[in-house]
Parts: sequence; structure tokens; C-alpha cells
Amino acid sequence: MIYLDNAATTLRKPPQVVRAVADAMEHLGNCGRGAYGTALDAARIIYHAREHLARLMGCPRPDHVCFTANSTEALNIAVAGLFGPGDHVISTDLEHNSVLRPLYRLRQQGGAVDFVPADRHGQLDEHAFEALIRPETRGIVCTNASNLTGDMVDLDAVSALARRHQLLLVVDGSQTAGFFPIDMERRHIDVVCFTGHKSLLGPQGTGGLCVREGVDIRPWKVGGTGVHSYSETQPEDYPTRLEAGTLNGHGIAGLGAALEFLEETGIDTIRAHEQSLMRRFYEEVRNLPGIIVYGDFSRAERAPIVALNIGELDSGAVSDELSERWGIATRPGAHCAPRLHRALGTEEQGAVRFSWSWYNTEEETDAAIGAVRTLAEEAR
Repeated sequence: MIYLDNAATTLRKPPQVVRAVADAMEHLGNCGRGAYGTALDAARIIYHAREHLARLMGCPRPDHVCFTANSTEALNIAVAGLFGPGDHVISTDLEHNSVLRPLYRLRQQGGAVDFVPADRHGQLDEHAFEALIRPETRGIVCTNASNLTGDMVDLDAVSALARRHQLLLVVDGSQTAGFFPIDMERRHIDVVCFTGHKSLLGPQGTGGLCVREGVDIRPWKVGGTGVHSYSETQPEDYPTRLEAGTLNGHGIAGLGAALEFLEETGIDTIRAHEQSLMRRFYEEVRNLPGIIVYGDFSRAERAPIVALNIGELDSGAVSDELSERWGIATRPGAHCAPRLHRALGTEEQGAVRFSWSWYNTEEETDAAIGAVRTLAEEAR
């Protein structure tokens, strides 16, 4: 199989990730639940993963890296813990449902939400952020890169706006963590939410949020933490403030191994490889008859994603053909990005998304080019 659905999850992981998970399942105890060897080993491995993530994200304090099951959980924690009834939040049409649904729920609970609109090409008018600010605006919640088109939001501009108006900035880094340097300290980002199983090359069931010092997030869930057991309330100190219950120590051990791989390899090296394959594909398919490619490829910085359609063909049918005839895995449909599909006019047709990782090759990319060329010719 030629796997080109890495924006959903990376299939191939570094071998040391698999070994780390297997070893953890054999030897790790429960972090923070004992002073014996295997529990202490779990605590050390989890803390090392926090340190790696803090360096990667530009988070000054490793103890402000809080683990969750995925970025969806992290975003729910951030939105529910920072905003409430009477608060106004600004977001964008580029968002995944992991951002949209918590914001829609906030609106149902008495908050208010406005979205910076995307045009028919999927582009944001970044001046529209400021036009949406009103006295009760508390924050901006936005993606770093669209999971549908790969287009990136200008975080420097959004951050500068947030600082001018003293707004909280929450960033969904699902498509860029491990691929692009987010650097929350330099950009003055308050919260970065991430998932471990995409460009971080870790196991599923891992994710989290990095929280700037001084940002108070109300706990979304409460329960056992291994500390302050006689208190009726959740501990106030990070990370236990947001980590009720047993952590996924086995998965975090694998994530830690993936983070070591990323540091050794270099995310600049990884990004150059993935973008090279993405652009190789884009340049060969963009002018084929009947092909419509979505997104702005004139920008140097973008996630390694190409979303396209072939004439009027249903995206699901095209994806099935790619899989059945050429063994190429892609993602069709709505991609949990309903507002952007409406903006693009692809609400009914969906789109076929190709996405690359470190382990993809030029040969695989060329095979995908050939398959799209054949389908485009057959559709004429």
C-alpha cells in the first residue's frame, strides 16, 4: 500500500517508537502512584517527554505540558476552561470540528462566537480578525494549518493582534506539531494543543496542551492525580491540574521515543522532505484536464497536503478507485471541516486529500501522480 493519508494519522512510525511502547507495556508502572522502581521509571519517562515537547513547542516550563488522549480532548479542555457565558471568541472557517464543536457548545451555554470567513479559494482575510473584536471578546482560537488544504494561518499577525487587544490565543497545532516550529514563547501563544499520532510520529491515544505561564485553565475533568488526595478539589498546579486519572504511560513512552527521533533527524529536514514530495505531486497534477486543486500553493510555508477533485466525480468514488486499482490510501469526503467545504463549494462533492510524511518516497509520489493522470483522462 502507498499510504498518503498522513494528515489523518501517520501509519509508519520510527522503529524505536514501537520498541518503546512494547517495553513500556512490559516494565512500566503507574506514574505518580508509587515510589517503587516501575512507577518511578514511568514518572521519569513521562517527564522526559514533557521536556522534549517543551523544547519543540517553545514552552518555557515542562510542567506546563499537560497530556491528553488527543488534540480533540486538549481543545475541549482549553475552550471549556478559558471561556464561559458572556465571553466572545473569534475563530476561522478553516477549523476542524475539534475546534468548531467546543465553540458551538460555548455559544449554546451563553457565549458568543464569530468566524473569520474564507473565500471561494479557501483564503482568509486576516484584517477581518480585528473587525470582529468587540468589548466582550476574550480570545482567538484558530488552527495553525488547515487539515483540508494545508494552508497556514499567519500566527505572527494573529498573535500581534491578540497582544494589542489583550486577548487569549489558543492554537490548534494538530497538523503542524512535529513538522513546523510553532514556538509559543516567541509568538506569545497562550495555549498550543497537539496530537501525538500525526507529524509527531507517536502512537494514537497521545496528545496534550502546552500552557503559557500565568494562564489559568479551569479543569475540564477532575479525579485522581496521586497527590493531594484529601483535597475535595483538583490540585491547582500544572500538569496535574489538567491530568485527572491514569495517563497513557505506554503511549507517552512511544511518543517520547518519537520526539527523540524528531530531535535527532531535525524537523527542518523532515519539513523539507515532505514539502518537496507535496510540491512534486502538485506541480504534476495541477494542470491536468478536469483537476481542481484547493489552497494557496504560492506560499512557501504550508502543510504537506494536496486536496483535489476530478471534474464532477464524487470524492469517495475517486478515493476508492485509487485504493482498489493502485493501492493508494487517501482521505475523501468532508475531513471534519464543514465550514471550509462550504466556502470552497465542495459541500456535496467533498475532496480527495493526499498528505505526506517523512516515510513517503518520490517513487510513491510518482505512482500517485500517474494514478491521478489516468483517472483524469478516463473522466474526460
